[in-house]
Amino acid sequence: MAEKIFLSPKHSISLSLSLLSAAFLLLPVLASPAPTPAPAPWPAQFHSILFINSSKGVLQVTDLWYDWPNRRNFNIIQNQLGKKLYDLEWGNGTSYYYTLDANKECRTMHFAVGILSPNWLDGANYLGQVDKDGFLCNVWEKVDFIWYYEDVATKRPVYWAFYTGQTAHVMTFEVGKVLDDPDWQAPVYCFEEAEANTGVLESEFGFPAHRSLIRGVLPSIHSIV
Repeated sequence: MAEKIFLSPKHSISLSLSLLSAAFLLLPVLASPAPTPAPAPWPAQFHSILFINSSKGVLQVTDLWYDWPNRRNFNIIQNQLGKKLYDLEWGNGTSYYYTLDANKECRTMHFAVGILSPNWLDGANYLGQVDKDGFLCNVWEKVDFIWYYEDVATKRPVYWAFYTGQTAHVMTFEVGKVLDDPDWQAPVYCFEEAEANTGVLESEFGFPAHRSLIRGVLPSIHSIV
């Protein structure tokens, strides 16, 4: 026969109060909504390979080297069956767009702002979660300019879309990888006629428009003009 256990009224009241206290402690946990996810700041230095499709269907593969401590960014852009363009950007607003082929093309431009800081996504609007390129992603939108997709599991960027229709798929993302200093030097012919090829571009959004990824978020110069 099972043993019967009797609790005195005093013990019963104590037990009830304990359960009630535990329930009240759990209420804030159960009632509070989950915090809104925030995008991870960019690493201070990284290397990424991007597959880019412009709004006109022009395809590019871009080697992106981001180096915030030295206030510099480098996009090495291979257009499909076309020329390779080097887009070297400095934090003082100076950019060099050049080729290293026999044509020795170069254009120097001066922007009103420097490169993007690691926390450039601060203040972006959270839109929820979607599957993109085989990854479950958190998605943010900033100033109706860029839609930024980040892998929920690893916090790595996966995909970027722009109001122009341009898109970028992030193929690799190597945190801490740095390009050697000599590779950041623009060729001498960029300085021979620098004054003749200079122009100032203003920004509408607090960072430059879509002509460049880090000066706007994605390289979209398809040829030197």
